Order: sequence, then structure tokens, then C-alpha cells
Amino acid sequence: MSDLYSSCEQCPRKCRADRNINTGFCGEKKQIRIASACLHFGEEPLITVFGGSGTIFFTGCTLRCSFCQNYQISQKGMGREVSKEEFVKICLDLQKAGAENINLVTGSHVIPLVAEYLKACREGGVTIPFCWNSSAYETVESLELLKGLVTIWLPDLKTLNSEVSKKLFAAEDYPEVASKAIAWMIKNNPLTVEEHKGIDRETGKKTSKEKMTQGVIIRHLFLPGRFEDTAMTLQWLKENADEKAVISLMSQYTPVPFDEDEKELERRRKALEVIENRLVSEEEDEDLRDIIEAYDFSFLYYQDLCQDTEWLPDFKRLQPFSNALAKPVWHWTFEK
Repeated sequence: MSDLYSSCEQCPRKCRADRNINTGFCGEKKQIRIASACLHFGEEPLITVFGGSGTIFFTGCTLRCSFCQNYQISQKGMGREVSKEEFVKICLDLQKAGAENINLVTGSHVIPLVAEYLKACREGGVTIPFCWNSSAYETVESLELLKGLVTIWLPDLKTLNSEVSKKLFAAEDYPEVASKAIAWMIKNNPLTVEEHKGIDRETGKKTSKEKMTQGVIIRHLFLPGRFEDTAMTLQWLKENADEKAVISLMSQYTPVPFDEDEKELERRRKALEVIENRLVSEEEDEDLRDIIEAYDFSFLYYQDLCQDTEWLPDFKRLQPFSNALAKPVWHWTFEK
């Protein structure tokens, strides 16, 4: 395993850092570090179902998204190292708490070690599906390591505009890399949705809900002022993913009150000039509804417009999200 990180090429950056000793572009060495584990009730219904998605947030990231709501862990290093044994226990605790799946958020920079940990989870009694929740900025070669372990895939397709990705993510090649990664996910994971019975969390009544056990949900976040970019992305999804995957169009873009020094804040302000750093307007919401109606996707979720900022996470808290969105199971401040 150490050889894989001695001149790291695990992600498309190929920064060649010796991550046995130093941090790579992702901000991490070879170890797995995480910040939070919780039952998350704000994911798409197909993976939230009754018990919520058992979400594990990894520290570090291969992108530099200027608007990242999880910047404390993706860019600022918040979190701590967990051993294989502790990781297995966290997954078992999520399963015991009623999680429908184990939702692995932004682990692209540690895929070889994640694959090893997931095998240990299966051997240790974790039976629920693993869900890969990522930016899709990943090589197909790395994703192959997760084949047969991960059955639910939750990638972003942030933009197909290389100028936007260069400024916002510091990754000019994002469109090419992400579209190739998502095509691989779709090809290797045919959509499988089953009907399950259970108790509705809000009503307390027995009911039936659809549950994904295999397949791909592709997320796209509308960026204020970039309607043409979203139209371009939806066109690609119509041609390459319709009837093969679920599309999730999100309108929750929210300006983040970053807690950083002035130099870093200025860097973000400059990068964010490529979009309009504000909440999505009602007019834009109507336009988005019109375009998805015109495309007529077979499987599509569209997020209701929310102009509230209270849902933004704070990973310094044991409960990073609002009580309605999540139920904490593990936090990086817990003792080993």
C-alpha cells in the first residue's frame, strides 16, 4: 500500500507527492481521516428511505471548490485518523442505528485504503450497501478498486465548462475526467430499485417506499447566473444517462460564511467572480423547472427552492447539521 502513495497518482491531479511522509494536493497523507458519521435524512429518497443514509465524511479532497459548504473538512483538515478496526465499528454502529446504506463522502484521495477497509467491513458483519458520494473527479483505474464493493454511486457532475471548473475548482480538466468517471459508473452499475416496507419517520405509519440497492444518482448543482452551463450539463445527461441513471438537479446553492484569513477570503472572492455568489432566485427556479420539463427525464429529482441558510453544516459541532437533517453517531472529537 505504501508504494501506491510514494509518488501519488491516485487522483487525476497526479501530484506525485510522497504521501507516506508529506501531504498531497488533497491535503492528506496516506491515512484515512474522517470528521463525522451520522444518519442523514436529507439525501435523495431512494437512499434515505426509512432509516436515513449512514453518512461518513472524509477529511481532504481532490478539488478546491471555492464555494464548498464542507470546507472545514475538505480544505482545512478538520477530522482525525481512524484505524481499520475503528472504521468497521463506525459502519456497524450506523447499521445498528438503522442506516439504509453506508454513504462515503469525498473519499476519492484514499480509494486504495478505502477498498481495503470496505472488505474488512464485509468480513466484520456490515451487510447494507456501500454508497460512493463524490465529485466524480476520479480516474477509472482508481474506481476499478471499488468494483464489487460499492453498488450505489452518487457523483456530482458540477460543470462541463472547463473555464468555470478552472476558476472554481482549480481543475480545468474536470469536465473530461468527471464525464468519463460517470460513464464508467453507469456502465458497471445497472439501476436496481426495489419496493420496501417500513415505518415512515415523519408520520410514524407503516408504508412502502422505493429503495435503490444498485445504480447511479447523478447530482448537478445549479450555479446562480450560469443557466447555460446547467443546460449544457442536462443535455449531456439526457444523451448519456437518461433511463440508465437517476438525475438529481439541486437548487440549494448557498453563500458560505467562511471563517478564514483575509488572503484566503480574497482568493475565494476572485474565484467566485465567475458565478453570482448568492441564493437562487425564484425566476431561476421557474426557468429550471421549465427546462427539466422540456427534457422529460425518465428518473429525476428536483429540489424545492430553499432560501434558508440554517442547514449549512459546522463540523466543529457534534451535530454538524440541523436535528431535522441528521442524527449523529460518531464525531472526530471522540476518543479513540
